[in-house]
Amino acid sequence: MDIDRARTFLEIVHTGSFLKAAERLHVTQTTVSARVRTLEEALGRQLFHRTRNGASLTPAGREFERFAQSFVQVWERARQQLTVPPGRTSMVAAGGEINLWNPLLLDWLVWMKTERPQIAIDARVGVADQLLEQLRTGVLDLAVLYAPRLMPGFRVELVEEEELVLVRSTVGQAGETDYVRVDWGPQFPAPRGLGAAAFGEPALQVDLGLLGLHYILRAGGMGYFRKGAVLPHIEAGELERVEGAPDFTYPAYAVYPEAAEGRADVQEALHGLKQVARPFPVR
Repeated sequence: MDIDRARTFLEIVHTGSFLKAAERLHVTQTTVSARVRTLEEALGRQLFHRTRNGASLTPAGREFERFAQSFVQVWERARQQLTVPPGRTSMVAAGGEINLWNPLLLDWLVWMKTERPQIAIDARVGVADQLLEQLRTGVLDLAVLYAPRLMPGFRVELVEEEELVLVRSTVGQAGETDYVRVDWGPQFPAPRGLGAAAFGEPALQVDLGLLGLHYILRAGGMGYFRKGAVLPHIEAGELERVEGAPDFTYPAYAVYPEAAEGRADVQEALHGLKQVARPFPVR
């Protein structure tokens, strides 16, 4: 079976539309239709019900989905293994949300180099939906996310139960209270419960924790950030905890295909993640 046909089939399943699949694959809708038609002719079964509003799987399509998924994942695995550098035994493709790369995933990369040097790493940064899509299509072996969407055929394991804590700069004008709101996602209640009521309107809103943190370090203010990220700055006297402010649990999860349970390299990567994910005592 042609790999492009399998990818096209899965993209239609994922988007529910021939047109949207064409846009994501950067091909014409005619090309998508031709690939599906060729696939259906080869299998002797109709795979999609086509309607004005999109496309849905037929019973044969639902049965075929798991095979197409396996085929694409095996292809990606083969492609990765053929690019394993000399002296390495295998390669693990791992991705993570950008806020997780400092320090958790950076610490993990260093751990892998020191403790498992025989395993090559293909490291990627992305947003949650993008990383889940790469997992689904076999581009990634493992992804570390804050709030992963459950998908059939994939495992989810808790890696770290870090906390978001409220800190403020110790430099700048006395009494500086400008609040920098970081978009930590819908599971973080602080903007609703504390933002406007306790701090007034935020002076700055950002969707990247590291950007907000470095802004506060340079310009003053306060905001919620991960313990692991602020600890060095608290120890250096650049930041201090806001007394009486509540903390919020902010767990991170590893997501990987069920088939990877039998892969020693992926399991070693998971072990390494759990080794470097240690509680960070913030005083």
